[in-house]
Amino acid sequence: MEHIELLFKSIFIDNMVFATFLGMCSYLAVSKKVVTANGLGAAVLFVLTITVPLNWLLDTYVLQDGAMKWLHPSLEEYNLDFLSFILFIATIATMVQLVEIIVEKFSPALYNSLGIFLPLIAVNCAILGGSLFMQSREIPSIELAFTYGIGSGIGWWLAILALASIREKIRYSNVPPPLRGLGITFIITGLMAIGFMSFGGMLTGGDEAPKTTTEEIVLDSDSEDYIDEEDQIPMYTNNDIE
Repeated sequence: MEHIELLFKSIFIDNMVFATFLGMCSYLAVSKKVVTANGLGAAVLFVLTITVPLNWLLDTYVLQDGAMKWLHPSLEEYNLDFLSFILFIATIATMVQLVEIIVEKFSPALYNSLGIFLPLIAVNCAILGGSLFMQSREIPSIELAFTYGIGSGIGWWLAILALASIREKIRYSNVPPPLRGLGITFIITGLMAIGFMSFGGMLTGGDEAPKTTTEEIVLDSDSEDYIDEEDQIPMYTNNDIE
């Protein structure tokens, strides 16, 4: 249940684009066609799925205060948290390079369509944000980190794919001249963000308030306020009173 809740939150509620507005450069630039948006979204999903668990391992066993005591007890006093950005970006850059080689090998047309934005995934703030959010939220296990990486990638992919679909259809619409181009795109993005905010209420509620149990007031027999068992005063819940 914890994995399902985290997956749902990372896709809809804490969406990288609509909740934190990360990765907006490539989100706006590559969302003109569904084909290119789909390719970039898949690449972002792959990189997030791999880098978030890898960076969780780095953070847990290398970067945190006393994390390297597994190597030697004398290393327990070291704290390498200041190297988080460098090591996280190095991991991300390695995975992006792998994605770039794969896309260029198996889909040259998509590689040419993505252009400079494919290698720029290495500095995409959505990719780095996934690892930093994982670190700041103190995700307890690598399985949950893997789930969070998949959910964040699916959320970003869903956002850019939805915008690309709308932008392809809107070409045939009569958009007012002052709003054509990025103007109407920003309006659509804002409306989509408002729509995704509505998912936040799906994980609230469902917790029932504890029911008040029937209690009997029995005071100490030595007290002046002693109440005989026959005269005990029961306390009822509202459900018991018709």
